[in-house]
Amino acid sequence: MSKKQRPFIHERALCESEKVGEGTRVWAFAHILPGAQVGADCNICDGVFIENDVIVGDRVTIKCGVQLWDGVRIADDVFIGPNATFTNDRFPRSKVRPEAFAETIIGKGASIGANATILPGLEIGSGAMIGAGAVVTRSVPANAIVVGNPGRISGYVNAHDHQAPPPRQEAFAGQVVDLGVGGCQLHAIRRVRDLRGSLAVAEIGQDLPFVVNRFFVVYDVPSREVRGEHAHRHCAQFLICLHGSVHVLLDDGSSRRDLVLDSPEKGLYMAPMIWGAQYRYTDDAVLLVLASEPYDPDDYIRSYEQYLEIKRAGTSAA
Repeated sequence: MSKKQRPFIHERALCESEKVGEGTRVWAFAHILPGAQVGADCNICDGVFIENDVIVGDRVTIKCGVQLWDGVRIADDVFIGPNATFTNDRFPRSKVRPEAFAETIIGKGASIGANATILPGLEIGSGAMIGAGAVVTRSVPANAIVVGNPGRISGYVNAHDHQAPPPRQEAFAGQVVDLGVGGCQLHAIRRVRDLRGSLAVAEIGQDLPFVVNRFFVVYDVPSREVRGEHAHRHCAQFLICLHGSVHVLLDDGSSRRDLVLDSPEKGLYMAPMIWGAQYRYTDDAVLLVLASEPYDPDDYIRSYEQYLEIKRAGTSAA
């Protein structure tokens, strides 16, 4: 190993571990215990403490005042802001240690904002963004943006909002808008309205892009919950929010779009092999989902990392 590649350890840092990667910089008053593993080209700033059973990947930035306790696993390219707090015991007592500490996983490319608190045993998905001061009490999906106390999903990274024309405009009736994400489309469902009320109608084979073999209805969802978070290998879906509103994420592995379904006059066509999630349900939201295929558990892809691997391979095969 050349001198240039060796890790830099500040003279006022205490690095007891021999598993510190090439090019990593450990600054003043940082303390790394003997069992810790720190990858290459990391930046460990002043006053950071890293306990024994901790793994830090490559190109990780850990800003001042952060403590990584036993059980924390940090993937490559993660940013951890100043004074972010990690925990590993939900019921801590002085001088009482659990048999094993909860494992907390921070996925590749995720960012943790300053003063955020991460409860133990959670997984922060790859590319996720945790806002400053957020208190994260549940696992976070890949690419989600989480803010507040308790932390809630406010959006998704690089998911551009789609603003559809107001559904009350007659010019919108029958319109189909390409959303630019893997063949997904926003359909305007025809409306009939008179003194007796309103009716929204679509015909299978004419207005719907597939023959419906299954339907289900999602309702009574607490606003902090996220539904979906999977892709289908072969099944296509058509989503209509019958009441209230819900945000929908569409992700084809290279592009993302975020849109709001808030009227029975809007229908969202989700093609196969689209990673989707529904979140920010209003209390009164009722979401109807029409599916092209009967239920098949083998049709689901539930890991975002696996989904990206399949997309890169150019196949939906198992």
